[in-house]
Amino acid sequence: MVSEPGADMAAADRFKSGRLIFLLLGLFAAGGACAAPDAARRAELIRMVRNDCGSCHGLQLTGGLGLPLTPEALREKPDDSLVATILYGRPDTPMPPWQAFLSEAEAGWIVAKLKQGFPDVSPH
Repeated sequence: MVSEPGADMAAADRFKSGRLIFLLLGLFAAGGACAAPDAARRAELIRMVRNDCGSCHGLQLTGGLGLPLTPEALREKPDDSLVATILYGRPDTPMPPWQAFLSEAEAGWIVAKLKQGFPDVSPH
């Protein structure tokens, strides 16, 4: 079987491109899995959001001094903007920075959970 000139090179390029896409998807999936805090830290974060954030955003996160943090209120907000707000606060507003207490991955986890409907504090 005779192939056209360059056909082997094109097949090799497609193979490399496919491997690159597979690798990137694997890294993305692994990064998402690594970003989730462990069970003990999740419990701490849930308590923190319900108590500390809830003191301004309302105990049900439906608003108060701070804006509501419900899925409906956050639906159109970009995740990266919400993460930045959590980490760095909002200058000239009561919203403080939380970067001394949270990693970027933890702030991202909080944003994801807020957009899904934030869990309640465990009774333990």
